[in-house]
Amino acid sequence: MSSADALRLAVLSSLWGLSFIFMRVASPEFGAIPLILVRMGVGALLLIPLLLSMHYLRLIWQHKGPLLLLGIVNHVLPFSLLALATMRLEAGFTSLLNATTPIFTALLGALFFATPVQRQQYLGLALALIGVYVLSANRLDFGIGGDGWFILAVIGATFCYGIAGNYSKTRLSHLPPRVLAAGSSAMSALVLLIPGILLWPDQPISTLAWSNALALAVLSTALAFLLYFGLLASAGATATSTVTFLVPISALLWGYWLLDETLSLQVMAGMIITLLGTAVATQLLRFKPRGVSPSPHPPHE
Repeated sequence: MSSADALRLAVLSSLWGLSFIFMRVASPEFGAIPLILVRMGVGALLLIPLLLSMHYLRLIWQHKGPLLLLGIVNHVLPFSLLALATMRLEAGFTSLLNATTPIFTALLGALFFATPVQRQQYLGLALALIGVYVLSANRLDFGIGGDGWFILAVIGATFCYGIAGNYSKTRLSHLPPRVLAAGSSAMSALVLLIPGILLWPDQPISTLAWSNALALAVLSTALAFLLYFGLLASAGATATSTVTFLVPISALLWGYWLLDETLSLQVMAGMIITLLGTAVATQLLRFKPRGVSPSPHPPHE
């Protein structure tokens, strides 16, 4: 990875880490769905100029159905669930649970998209699930005032990401990145328009909440998408996937600095186990059995 790509990766992880801070501050005043309407609406307005070409507009029209589905499962549902969760859960804690997205991507890929799962990956899946248990075992209270339903909301978001990742890989990988980013964002804004207006809060929204909502849209959505797809094109998918491990670290640090969130021993232990399991499951860490010579053929992916 070049120094320029390394800088992009660092900035991207910081922007996506900050998204949990922005949601944590803005969600209580906006509510989950109105906040995500602002996020996707402003984000779409900033990204749509990338489509000012008949070629791109034609692709959007030809694939409007799949882009609508991608917008729902990759933006509308998971972003709304995460915004709901941050009303109760700390930003760093939410980002750590969200880091299990590759686990659901692998499981759903194996179950429904004929994606092979190697033996080593099962070990990673088990480790990551243990990490999630360490993080949340004492917080799975589903009574009034408990955190259980909010934790399930984060898990639901990662489940949606798992569907979206496999769907876009198998059905939409032929489309240019700008079409995927801007098209799915615009579709998401349209889906959210009516429910966002109906659920818009009656009370005036503070300047602090508005500034965080707009920062979420401009920095953590539009700019982050551009950095992400630029990094994909320049450094490749494997290098870009390391952002999965940097985002929760970034969110934990931002939460500690900006919101005075606590970095407990339980959170640190859960983070280490969860990220280790995710690294093994995504094969960023590989184990070669002793006495086995490397295969002359590349592994099937």
